[in-house]
Amino acid sequence: MDWIALTLSFKLALWTVAVLLPAGIYLGRFFAWQRFKGKSLIEAACALPLVLPPTVLGYYLLVSMGGNSTIGKFYESLAGQPLVFSFTGLLLASIIFNLPFAIQPMQRSFEAIDPDVRSAAACCGMSPWKIFWAIELPLAWPGIVSAMVITFAHTVGEFGVVLMVGGSIPGETKTVAIAIYDRVQAFDTSGAGLMSAVLLLLSLVAIAVAYATTGRYGKRN
Repeated sequence: MDWIALTLSFKLALWTVAVLLPAGIYLGRFFAWQRFKGKSLIEAACALPLVLPPTVLGYYLLVSMGGNSTIGKFYESLAGQPLVFSFTGLLLASIIFNLPFAIQPMQRSFEAIDPDVRSAAACCGMSPWKIFWAIELPLAWPGIVSAMVITFAHTVGEFGVVLMVGGSIPGETKTVAIAIYDRVQAFDTSGAGLMSAVLLLLSLVAIAVAYATTGRYGKRN
């Protein structure tokens, strides 16, 4: 077992969840209730990682964050190191790649909230902020939990984007998925099998939690 790679994967997943939790709530709520021109196009752009091959998305991220790009040059001028093949670049790529996994379950949860509930709360004198904290978040919480669990598991197991943007730098960008690939290349089937079993178990738990929270939400509504 490559514990350094596994720890790095968990670190990447936790940071991805930490960023996408508030961003997903905001965007999910916004897409659920706002109507504006071009909404479908923006939603489609956020959902692109669901259908794009990871290597294709990784290529475009690599180009957009590389040393010749505006983003890459700006980051390098501030940090003194390239953005690609670094943990920061890997985190940025992970956030973009996991956008639909975070936004869509939350959006569906906010869409399921009866607008009359919000209207009644407003008529009772509750402020929009209080309505959000006291009514909307508790009702949408199962979808939020499901989104974060899936995002975490998906980040830990991601391979294509990680390889394209981060490479395989031990302790910096070499995640457990890359470690499994390296073990297979080295014909270390026992090591690859052990790490694969860990990811399999993690994925099973994540899906079980997602189904459990979604089922509880459906029964309550």
